Amino acid sequence: MIGITAGVDEKYERCQIPLAYIDAVRRAGGVPLLIPPTGEGFPPELFDGLLLTGGVDLDPAYYREEPRPGLGAICPDRDGTEIELVRVALERGTPLLAICRGVQVLNVAAGGDLYQDLSSRRGALKHYQDAPGWHASHGVAIERDSLLWRILRTEAARVNSFHHQSVRLLGAGLVATAYSPDGVVEALEGRRGFVLGVQWHPERMWPRCQEFEPLFGALVAAAGGGEI
Repeated sequence: MIGITAGVDEKYERCQIPLAYIDAVRRAGGVPLLIPPTGEGFPPELFDGLLLTGGVDLDPAYYREEPRPGLGAICPDRDGTEIELVRVALERGTPLLAICRGVQVLNVAAGGDLYQDLSSRRGALKHYQDAPGWHASHGVAIERDSLLWRILRTEAARVNSFHHQSVRLLGAGLVATAYSPDGVVEALEGRRGFVLGVQWHPERMWPRCQEFEPLFGALVAAAGGGEI
């Protein structure tokens, strides 16, 4: 059972999630359980693994900063739910895969912080592409022998990119294991257990590219007690 965090559509007052996340978990053999953004945590025994999805910006108050120019929309209830979910998952050793916004939430929940807007980072590439979601817009270098490397079996990949924030200072117990050519952190891992976050959207690259499907298979395998 894989808990998948949902976002909020403020205009129509509903929670929502792209079907690509649900499809990716189902293809990997997991059962998706949607987690609504209530502002509170959920009993961890409800799910065996956790998938943090993409979405709006994270409130910088969680990393002790005031909002700066370039900060986009935030969702306080979603922030509260996901921060608590991650902290409990890290404490319990629940397998966790974090995507785009999710990797930023993971880092902040562990005590790290973010660039509120990459345009403030000197020499940064364009990290929000205008191309379709299945298209890979830039390369990443992956640390050999990392969890990400063991799953994908490559030291280089090309990924899509739909973010304007990114990891800055790493949270406790986390290590960066992939970078874009301009030095932006593209993947984070825990030092123990299955804790993995990627800054790109692997779920959006299918079916044109199946290169990243093993990420979801690894999450489901870890949630079932298997080893990677």
